[in-house]
Amino acid sequence: MKLKKIVFFDIDGTLLDHDKNLPASTKKAIHLLKEKGVFVAIATGRAPFMFTSLIKELDIDSFVSFNGQFVVFENEVIYKKPLDQQNLETLSEDAKENNHPLVYLTDKTMKATIANHPFVETSISSLLLPPPLQDESFLFERDIYQTLLFCEERDEKYYLDKFDHFDFIRWHQYSTDILPKGGSKAEGIKKMISRLGFELKDVFAFGDGLNDLEMLQAVGTGVAMGNGVKEAKEIADLITSDVSEDGIWNGLKKLELI
Repeated sequence: MKLKKIVFFDIDGTLLDHDKNLPASTKKAIHLLKEKGVFVAIATGRAPFMFTSLIKELDIDSFVSFNGQFVVFENEVIYKKPLDQQNLETLSEDAKENNHPLVYLTDKTMKATIANHPFVETSISSLLLPPPLQDESFLFERDIYQTLLFCEERDEKYYLDKFDHFDFIRWHQYSTDILPKGGSKAEGIKKMISRLGFELKDVFAFGDGLNDLEMLQAVGTGVAMGNGVKEAKEIADLITSDVSEDGIWNGLKKLELI
């Protein structure tokens, strides 16, 4: 069957509910999409090692991870863009002076600069993941695709003003994603659909957070979850119900994709 449409799904607050569970209606909806010949992929800020069980459960082998910096199509890496090493080293020195922890992420694991810091433990545990081990030298001699900066929002301005070659996207009260400038899920999606030969008008995306804004605007039809941030709802083509109230199922039904 020729695939004519593709749907990208964010994970947290979109595929997974507020308790990080996969609703039964969502799993059924994904199955129905595939039956109808719709290509299904994930677009997330998470690192690949953080959602291996989910893609196995949903039988998905294509994804945009690290908010667009690491793209896999049918189990093949087709695009990757790590953080600039020199600038990351400078930021790391500043963060150390400011006593702000960092967590460096590769596609396979993560390490922290400060062990047992409450900001790190609180933020990472919200993803139902164990806190990373400490290794300050982890940023050297390997590609780092994303770094997490742990500080309160009032302390973030220092980094925003000094490091304009990075993008900062807050995802937690105590944590901000650090990405290459201009990196986004939208850019990662473009890499994948070019491989498939799809046009943007045939691309759909579901999301709920600030890191979904570019994606929701770039695709043919952007769907914001009912639990999504105000900014996502303002730019979305459609707003579905809360993730815990069959949001994926209801959104796909409204779009007549299932």
